[in-house]
Amino acid sequence: MSFSTESDLSGTIARLFVYPIKSCAGIEVREALLTETGLDLDRAWMVVDPAGQFLTQRELPRMALIRPQLKSEEMVLRAPGMLALHVGIDVVEEPMTVTVWRDTVPAWDMGAVAAQWFTDFLGRPCRLVRFDPEVKRLSSMDWTGGVEAPNQFADGFPVLVASQASIDSLNERLAAAGHAAVGIERFRPNVVLDGVEAHDEDRVDQIRVDAEGGELHLATVKPCARCPIPDIDPATAESTPVVGDTLRTYRQDKRLDGAITFGMNAIVRQGAGQVLRVGQRIAADLRFD
Repeated sequence: MSFSTESDLSGTIARLFVYPIKSCAGIEVREALLTETGLDLDRAWMVVDPAGQFLTQRELPRMALIRPQLKSEEMVLRAPGMLALHVGIDVVEEPMTVTVWRDTVPAWDMGAVAAQWFTDFLGRPCRLVRFDPEVKRLSSMDWTGGVEAPNQFADGFPVLVASQASIDSLNERLAAAGHAAVGIERFRPNVVLDGVEAHDEDRVDQIRVDAEGGELHLATVKPCARCPIPDIDPATAESTPVVGDTLRTYRQDKRLDGAITFGMNAIVRQGAGQVLRVGQRIAADLRFD
């Protein structure tokens, strides 16, 4: 069947990002395999303390400066003042139990060399762990409507969707107040849409994507509540409250008791195993609550 754009809104995929290590820098890609748990290798690794508790930029802003590069069989990590660390994509060492938010799950420790590298750069004892693909960590079914939607070490859902218009709208407000524009990288989306209005992603139930193997369906299920991470400049790891303060003036979401939101968490309803590409057409119908 041909892809129909006879919908309330239509556009394209403008950008795609994969974040191999939770809370470290992302990688912009032209295409990515879509799996049940989101984009392939997204949040497949995580930094934890010696007790297995997850660590993020909230406590350690310098994590923003750790930049991964994915190759066919390894991930190469670089950070200021550090020699590159090479991590085998399919290499693990010891089993370890870790905690991410309310979930405690089995994982795989990546060994002493990786642990020392992260400890040296972040200035406190750390270990790098790999998600165990045999484990099923489910998104909150209170928001998925009872659908089982697994994810790896993401905060709660497989895919985060935002739009170029949404970041443009924020930057207009920042400019009006005399502040510099910020990149959408601060919001750590996986899929960035173009051709739609600001925050249209909030107002749809399902985004249809025109892929080579047929339509992909991403169901948007929960607004993404924002912590202080968007205040952190990913280029410098320095934090200022300007972004959060600006969002607070117009992005308090009654669906989350007034929390500041930007972007929508989504689950994969159709098309796992197919490829998302920049430039693919998208379409969606607006939801009227």
